[in-house]
Amino acid sequence: MMKQKEFSIPFSGLKQGKHEFKYSIDKKFFESFEYDEFNGADIDLAVILNKTGTMLELDMRASGLVNVDCDLTREPFDQEIEAKLELVVKFGDEFNDEDDELLIIPHGEHQVNIAQYVYEMLVLAVPQKRIHPGVVDGTLKSEALEKLAALQPKETKENKDENDPRWDTLKKLLTDK
Repeated sequence: MMKQKEFSIPFSGLKQGKHEFKYSIDKKFFESFEYDEFNGADIDLAVILNKTGTMLELDMRASGLVNVDCDLTREPFDQEIEAKLELVVKFGDEFNDEDDELLIIPHGEHQVNIAQYVYEMLVLAVPQKRIHPGVVDGTLKSEALEKLAALQPKETKENKDENDPRWDTLKKLLTDK
């Protein structure tokens, strides 16, 4: 993983108060982390840095599209994502990033790199199960969907009418009140 220089925010020269930074994220950003599950990306990121005398508060908000493959059909589609992360940066004796919402950096530092936090925030914003919108509304036609439909178990009238005798005793308990 290479250090993302454009995601290093120099805070030492900034006055106390809020400062806004804007970024545009594409597929190259994810490739630098060796993450290849996105076919493409077009994400806008806004970072508001609130500098106080003792700490920094970062409010990161992202929205945009990532192009991913459908889990059912392998068809690529654009998945809309939105994400936000609040990060508090404090100063201490040594670097510590064990907490997800608190970053401790040494007293002598003059900039903070947020690339890893942005990467994790965006990857976690994508749903675990990625289903093409055409599959949901029935407009997508593909060989994979046709094959899944052909292999789906057929429900017969015999299966519907048959009672499993193991459940009959339990059903009596419901009616014996």
